[in-house]
Amino acid sequence: MERRYPKAQVEVWSFDEHRLGLKPIIRKIWAPVGQRPIAEVDHRYEWTYLYGFVHPATGNTEWFILPRVNGEWFNQALQSFAQQVGAGKHKQILLVLDGAGWHTCKNLVVPKGIHLKVLPPYSPELQPAERLWRLADEPLANRCFETLDELEDVLEQRCRTLMTMQSDIQALTHYHWWPA
Repeated sequence: MERRYPKAQVEVWSFDEHRLGLKPIIRKIWAPVGQRPIAEVDHRYEWTYLYGFVHPATGNTEWFILPRVNGEWFNQALQSFAQQVGAGKHKQILLVLDGAGWHTCKNLVVPKGIHLKVLPPYSPELQPAERLWRLADEPLANRCFETLDELEDVLEQRCRTLMTMQSDIQALTHYHWWPA
């Protein structure tokens, strides 16, 4: 890409989406000896989706909480991401993502300055954005939420916190072979 855009800044980002909902995320926790930890479980199948963009070399992130995963919502996320990071003539973004159907759908509109690179099937170990979800889930684990709005409020606050945790995210997502 540097040869193709010699006067532009080139960055390699990674993208993935994560389904979250009213069905709780159950994790192991510490408890005093002789006591069982208790976590409420209410199996309700209502979902929201967290779209996560990460620049592993710096640990910078962009987050979007959206109601669905499909081509229409992915187009909106791509457009907003391009605006947030300033993609265009002077800044080119190579965005690495998995091969989900909506990432390559016919009605996909890729903004100027964004170039998509689809990973081979069944290769989540190559996707740095996959590692974001354990951090995003932290305040949601072992909790029941009454509504998606309540869950999204907690998730929004968590995304704001994660945007300030660049060094932690860089350590988690910047593989030794990832381009700088």
